[in-house]
Amino acid sequence: MKDGTPWPGNNTRDHPGMIQVFLGHSGGLDTEGNELPRLVYVSREKRPGFQHHKKAGAMNALIRVSAVLTNAPFMLNLDCDHYINNSKAIRESMCFLMDPQVGRKVCYVQFPQRFDGIDAHDRYANRNTVFFDINMKGLDGIQGPVYVGTGCVFRRQALYGYNPPSGPKRPKMVTCDCCPCFGRKKRKGGKDGLPEGVADGGMDGDKEQMMSQMNFEKRFGQSAAFVTSTFMEEGGVPPSSSPAALLKEAIHVISCGYEDKTDWGLELGWIYGSITEDILTGFKMHCRGWRSIYCMPKLAAFKGSAPINLSDRLNQVLRWALGSVEIFFSRHSPLLYGYKGGNLKWLERFAYINTTIYPFTSLPLLAYCTLPAVCLLTGKFIMPPISTFASLFFISLFISIFATGILELRWSGVSIEEWWRNEQFWVIGGVSAHLFAVIQGLLKVLAGIDTNFTVTSKATGDEDDEFAELYAFKWTTLLIPPTTLLVINIIGVVAGISDAINNGYQSWGPLFGKLFFAFWVIVHLYPFLKGLMGRQNRTPTIVIIWSVLLASIFSLLWVRIDPFTVKAKGPDVKQCGINC
Repeated sequence: MKDGTPWPGNNTRDHPGMIQVFLGHSGGLDTEGNELPRLVYVSREKRPGFQHHKKAGAMNALIRVSAVLTNAPFMLNLDCDHYINNSKAIRESMCFLMDPQVGRKVCYVQFPQRFDGIDAHDRYANRNTVFFDINMKGLDGIQGPVYVGTGCVFRRQALYGYNPPSGPKRPKMVTCDCCPCFGRKKRKGGKDGLPEGVADGGMDGDKEQMMSQMNFEKRFGQSAAFVTSTFMEEGGVPPSSSPAALLKEAIHVISCGYEDKTDWGLELGWIYGSITEDILTGFKMHCRGWRSIYCMPKLAAFKGSAPINLSDRLNQVLRWALGSVEIFFSRHSPLLYGYKGGNLKWLERFAYINTTIYPFTSLPLLAYCTLPAVCLLTGKFIMPPISTFASLFFISLFISIFATGILELRWSGVSIEEWWRNEQFWVIGGVSAHLFAVIQGLLKVLAGIDTNFTVTSKATGDEDDEFAELYAFKWTTLLIPPTTLLVINIIGVVAGISDAINNGYQSWGPLFGKLFFAFWVIVHLYPFLKGLMGRQNRTPTIVIIWSVLLASIFSLLWVRIDPFTVKAKGPDVKQCGINC
């Protein structure tokens, strides 16, 4: 600090709440004499023994501080690694939020995520263009896109747990000369907005106001200044408030115990209970009847950084998938939650179900990636003989899937290369991160075991290379399943070709069908293989040992069990007769 004392925030896990106003009430001026916006640094109180709820808790603290100090009706949420790339983006979001016809029912405007520093071929599908340019645009035609955690402009009132307006606006605040008072809904028949009979010798206004205040403090927390701000739909702070008093109140609302016995994280603000709090927060808003908007300006609104390293990318996907599994098993599961009000549209519900159930597709995907190798090792074909009618049904199904994909690409403008990269990483992530997320989620729900799959760096790239991180190898258990699949499919190809050479010309025909499926798996896992090889095209020994060991165990077990072979019970009388 300036006086030589240590900064209070040096211990990141134990420090008081801190607020530093860089540009405050008086404001600073730019070179042209225009007043600059306020700039406030906030660090909430941290103490051992308290649950701080990570990013969701930090966002809720910022909601309260900003409500006390400035109380703007709209808020922009950006991750710390994002920056504003288009200065007009916020103005574009205001066009939706302030629209006179539908604006008051819009809870947030979501922008697509765009990234810097990604390699030209986007080896690990970091741009996620299929999700941001197809799925999110499709949701915009239903009830709006899901909230993805950054690049989003919110209506403050929607974060306070209010339902969207269905008729006239809520009554304005009742204010007096000295301080703001708590608003009361007008009711017919009584004086001063009170029920019939109350004004005539019943409950007086002060007592009703006190009860209203107690209810709101139970919901929002014990801060009169903050509770007052929640009624002010158009924003702003009471003119009678002094900066010193507001700062004192702002420190109070970011204290450790402020959220105790309140609705924060349950019905208000960012919702707790999942490491992907963004999906949960948007889902609760849509269940109340709000709708969201997807805004895609030609010039990207915001840009950020993405993990281009294989292990870091898989670890990121693991975190997302684990959050989805947590939501699926929670009380907020889209399968069960939100039917009471009937405000969530069915197609929007299906979209949210998809966002929570997709990690479970790793189980059939793992089977499909293993079957080609099994068929090559056993001589059986992956597709059983089927009738002409059944074959026509399958052909029509595949044609419809291909046609849907082509239409989506033409409609969205996504290139074939971007689509193919997404398909490849869907397989890579499905047989690794998604699989581990399902296992970890089941262990947490059924056994209460919280298992973390950590990433430890084992090598570093050349710092002078722009994409040195792309080739760096970091050991993680997530690498084992895809490597095992690569090994057993390559072994299957070698075994199948060797068997065909030994058995002659007639066995080559059936072999090509089996090889097609095996090569299809290998091609999908090719970016993963390149990531394992690194710059020197050398796979780490630990990965090879684990994968070969698992592949060998699997192959030996399969040969021992051999489920495709019909087990004979007794002698075969057709071949050797009764005296066999």
